[in-house]
Amino acid sequence: MAILVYASSAEGKLKKGALEAVTYGYKTAQILGTEAYAVVLGDVEDAGQLGKYGATKVYQVADASLNDFDGQVVAAVVADAAKALNADVIVTSNDSAGKTVVGRLAARLNAGCLSGVNSLPTTDGGFFVKKNVFSGKAVAEFELKSATKVLSVMGNTFPPEEVASSVSVESLSVEVPASRIKVKAVETVKGTVPLPEAELVVSAGRGMKGPENWGIIDELAGLLEATTACSRPVADIGWRPHHEHVGQTGVAIRPNLYIAIGISGAIQHLAGVNQSKTIVVINKDPEAPFFKAADYGIVGDLFDVVPRLNAALKKFKG
Repeated sequence: MAILVYASSAEGKLKKGALEAVTYGYKTAQILGTEAYAVVLGDVEDAGQLGKYGATKVYQVADASLNDFDGQVVAAVVADAAKALNADVIVTSNDSAGKTVVGRLAARLNAGCLSGVNSLPTTDGGFFVKKNVFSGKAVAEFELKSATKVLSVMGNTFPPEEVASSVSVESLSVEVPASRIKVKAVETVKGTVPLPEAELVVSAGRGMKGPENWGIIDELAGLLEATTACSRPVADIGWRPHHEHVGQTGVAIRPNLYIAIGISGAIQHLAGVNQSKTIVVINKDPEAPFFKAADYGIVGDLFDVVPRLNAALKKFKG
């Protein structure tokens, strides 16, 4: 038996979540006394580097049709790969690809399934693993009793760790079903770290008063090498693009640092960002709900505070 990690990719490059998932798979394999394998689909650059993060073998299903993501096809291919490699624990990242695949994988393998795990399994009397519940307000422990188990790993929980060296990539032959989806065009945001993968996020809300004032936010994000985000009202009225909307109805994130500027902190917004490791809030209203969730808070006018913060960062970096 073995651990099999589905290492997701985009445009031929491994995602950060894939490296995190392999690190998790490696540590799980150590607990279970087995090996961790990784499988990549389609054309992927430097797939062998997954060996650095603990995969003793890396397999590739190099069918060109897999370059366009189809959750049903990917689930079928990964499930067949798991059967061929006698894997009884299948791991993937909890990104958009993982969320699409994890349930389908479990159904195909008749497996117990848990998405968004944030702990390594414990095996004293069973197979137990934890995840956040109730929008991050509590942690629950689950026991998976099935012979085969499928897990997706919450992002920014297990940082990629290099423990070995690159390995050669082996070809894996499994049937690739025809996709029922025809991809006509793909539009992606260039030049920035995607929000689910970002470790530093600078976010702003209606306190900015208008899109013309966003320059100070972009400047702060640039100085910190952070990704920009916004609250839902800001995206709904067109001040910022919808892909920047974070919260319960937008992108749920888990960065190491989340800076919220001019955001009151409604429960829907907090539900998508409260798993951030450190939260800094800048708001002129001392009664803003966000301060209750903040690790650090600044009560002040953002149009005074943020330029001063930018100036201090420039001086520090200079």
